[in-house]
Amino acid sequence: MAENEVRQRKVVSSTSATAHESDGPTTTRADSQDEEYSPWLDVLRVLSFLLVASCGLSYVISGGESLFWGFNNKPNYLRVDWWKARITGPLYLTDRELLAYDGRDATKPLYLAINGTIYDVSNGRRMYGPGGSYSSFAGRDAARGFITGCFAEDATPDLRGVEDMFLPIDDPEADKYWTTAEMEMLRAEELANAERRAYEALKHWVDFFAHSKKYTRVGYVKREKGWLEKLPRRKLCNQAQKGRSTRKRNQ
Repeated sequence: MAENEVRQRKVVSSTSATAHESDGPTTTRADSQDEEYSPWLDVLRVLSFLLVASCGLSYVISGGESLFWGFNNKPNYLRVDWWKARITGPLYLTDRELLAYDGRDATKPLYLAINGTIYDVSNGRRMYGPGGSYSSFAGRDAARGFITGCFAEDATPDLRGVEDMFLPIDDPEADKYWTTAEMEMLRAEELANAERRAYEALKHWVDFFAHSKKYTRVGYVKREKGWLEKLPRRKLCNQAQKGRSTRKRNQ
């Protein structure tokens, strides 16, 4: 019995010693981990998240132009000139002054006018800026060109005679079937219809810019009284002329 008790005490003592020995290193590792923790790791994670979020937001707002807010066509609320226009009211520019905003100076907004109203089309610089498909409209009131489609030739606000593109061409073989009085009435109807079509063609583009969420109205073209009479009357451009049809007998 005495030997068994001695043996049990030795086993218990050995087990307790082993337990204490195993507790020692475990506690030391936990203390070591606490000492190694640094808040800078969390800071780095937060900064990384903000960077990724900023890049994503920049990409969405810039329309895919930039990840780092370096896009050319900034939205209106990020542009100083847009806020300035809201505060100071509409601009009044002459045709010559308007030319300074044709897009060649990247530090200035890009303007065009239609029927005397000026719009900021900086958000469409790819189309209206230098080298763009509609660059002929930039810095000008090219209302006539919007109707005829002759961008380079008709970059002017002079609309006189533009309705001719919708008038039929005289055809002696067909015209001989009408009396003089009938022909006068027919031509009056044709002219009224042509003027209506020219008006509707211009109105389409006037409404387009007036209701656009992409472009902003900033002012009006300033012209002296009687300016139109001082300009030579324009001929119909070739493209518009070729689009005319001859008068038919069944009209």
